[in-house]
Amino acid sequence: MFRLGSLSHRNNETFWSTASVEELEQEMEGTRRIIDHFANITDNSVIGMRAPFLRVGGNNQFRMMEKVQLLYDSTMMAPLQNPPLWPYTLYYRMPHFCQGNNQQCPTRSFPVWEMVINELDRRDEPTVENQLPGCAIIDSCFSSQPTTEQFYNFLQNNFDRHYLTNRAPLGLYFHSAFLKNNPEILNAFLAWLDDTLAANKDVYFVTMTQVLQWMQDPRPLNQLENYEPWRESCDPKGPPFCHGVPSCGLNTDELPGETVHLTTCMSCPNKYPWLKDPLGKGYF
Repeated sequence: MFRLGSLSHRNNETFWSTASVEELEQEMEGTRRIIDHFANITDNSVIGMRAPFLRVGGNNQFRMMEKVQLLYDSTMMAPLQNPPLWPYTLYYRMPHFCQGNNQQCPTRSFPVWEMVINELDRRDEPTVENQLPGCAIIDSCFSSQPTTEQFYNFLQNNFDRHYLTNRAPLGLYFHSAFLKNNPEILNAFLAWLDDTLAANKDVYFVTMTQVLQWMQDPRPLNQLENYEPWRESCDPKGPPFCHGVPSCGLNTDELPGETVHLTTCMSCPNKYPWLKDPLGKGYF
């Protein structure tokens, strides 16, 4: 259900391409330990990652994933094509070239799934507009804020490109601010979701983990209503993970003199959780 995105999110993009196994483990496994402990997410649902800036970390990234048992990556991009690609494993050679400048894609086999990012067609009228380069994250697909009609058409055209061909999963990746800061775009998105579900009884909006669960245990359409891996998220059991949500004012040696706030379901740690000290004990 949850996907890791690193602890420090360093602005030096080259770091993510060249980091060692140990550095990447501190970033990704450290983030998972923080989520497990301070958000009380202890059901082993944190099983995937995406590298910052979509910078693939080469063989070291996937060695780290194998070491800490992360099931899937969602960093690698496939160029805009028709039909799009299904997720694949890295047991075999990638079915597309390594997209992006100075990317470090894996060169050997790994027991990891790749939830490949199929580039999107940024045109809202592809039948009359010239071909444009594809885009990966939805809010990067527009040079200026689209109208609600343009945005709705953009979503529908990309959905059709998947649904009317090989039905590869369509990834909808946003930065939250894109929707939060544009309420009319959020409303258009929600309207498109409702319209898509109403018009297509064989369409489901699921997580990456649920995609992989179905791919490893595929079921026909008439069994999906009671497909347990998809139903469990809709029928939570027991008390909520968070009973109280205190905000802890903490410091860290990484930011001397600054107070950093941590919202947590658990008791406040001694220090702000960080690299080499993900539980915030204050010592390594």
